[in-house]
Amino acid sequence: MKVSFRQRIGMEENKEMPICQNCGHKWSWTKTWKLSLTLDHGMICPNCGKKQYVTNRTRKMNAVMTLVITTLMLLVNIIFGPAPVLFIVLIVVFLLYIGLYPLWLELSNEEEPFW
Repeated sequence: MKVSFRQRIGMEENKEMPICQNCGHKWSWTKTWKLSLTLDHGMICPNCGKKQYVTNRTRKMNAVMTLVITTLMLLVNIIFGPAPVLFIVLIVVFLLYIGLYPLWLELSNEEEPFW
């Protein structure tokens, strides 16, 4: 049986945008990005006004993704040197991250400890 990439990294059940755990409102991509750019740990649901928190699983996945991306960027820099290639790769990776972040963001009613 073939296993998809999304199943391997545990994202298979979250194929949609984040959903408020209080009212069930499905957040839009734009609203998710605007709310995730704040410095506050919680994000206010645009529908019911209750505070939602990013789950521990999502925060850990972001940490792993940051580590992997940083390592890849360092390897590209070592192989090609500080060249326009590194800048182009950085822009592509950043745009992919912006596009995909709302798809794996999961919300919870309570703030969970990182560990």
